[in-house]
Amino acid sequence: MFEVLFIGLSLTSVLLLIALGLSITYGAMGVINMAHGELVMIGAYTAVLAGIHLGFNIFMSLPLAFVVAALVGLLIERVVIRRLYGRIIDTLLATWGVAIILQQLIRLEFGLTFFGISIEGLGPGLQNMRVPTFMMEPFDLMGLSIQPYRTFILCVTILLTALTWYLVYRTAIGVQVRAIMRNPQMAAACGIDVRRVSALTFAYGSGLAGVAGVLLAGFRTVMPEMGATVVVDGFLVVVVGGVGSLLGTILSSALLGQINGIVSVFSNDIIARAVVFGVVIAIILWRPRGLFSFKSR
Repeated sequence: MFEVLFIGLSLTSVLLLIALGLSITYGAMGVINMAHGELVMIGAYTAVLAGIHLGFNIFMSLPLAFVVAALVGLLIERVVIRRLYGRIIDTLLATWGVAIILQQLIRLEFGLTFFGISIEGLGPGLQNMRVPTFMMEPFDLMGLSIQPYRTFILCVTILLTALTWYLVYRTAIGVQVRAIMRNPQMAAACGIDVRRVSALTFAYGSGLAGVAGVLLAGFRTVMPEMGATVVVDGFLVVVVGGVGSLLGTILSSALLGQINGIVSVFSNDIIARAVVFGVVIAIILWRPRGLFSFKSR
């Protein structure tokens, strides 16, 4: 049972990183970013390319993937989303289009060179990220089998979650983000540069998605469609936890991740997803605004 719970905890960790970015951007900007899953995919492909052409291991690929995904997210915000604030359906359709474009760019076999790195021949083929051997060999601790890579995922998630909490609740930019979440018009009237803060918030959330992509690539095949399913799971976490609630995102990711992990071990992945969706529907019927949503006055 400990091993089952530990597997569920590692799934929870990746899901939490994906959902954190969605929760922050949706709460602060009111944007349904359907391209968030493709930012996860970009992070995974960044790690693959860095390993092939630069000889980077997973430790060096994590910050690189964060920067690359953050820059792509910032570009999406500046070019597409900035013109659609306040039009939630339009942002959904626009970012869906962006997601399709990013997928097709990865599928194409092209011989262009970006930043001096040729990626000719990568094409639509499936890729795998190399994980150091010492991180794949389990070891015994007090009679329990511990998997080093899943432990590493858990540690990275705890670190980034703590960093996100500190940025949101202990910095000036975090105060501005929370003000925009509550009332963007009043925040702007108080002198907050809403567009600048929103752009930085979107870039940070995109960077978290890139890191999640690297961690996910350690035990899943890297392919253009890998982000399509994880973005759905991320939105489920945000809806259950409550939009804009950091605590709600953490607890709901733990709840859904453990349910998925436990049920999949005792049955299969299809039944596990069905059970997760059933739990989500029940929670939405019980608390439509999520478990930890802001109280309205």
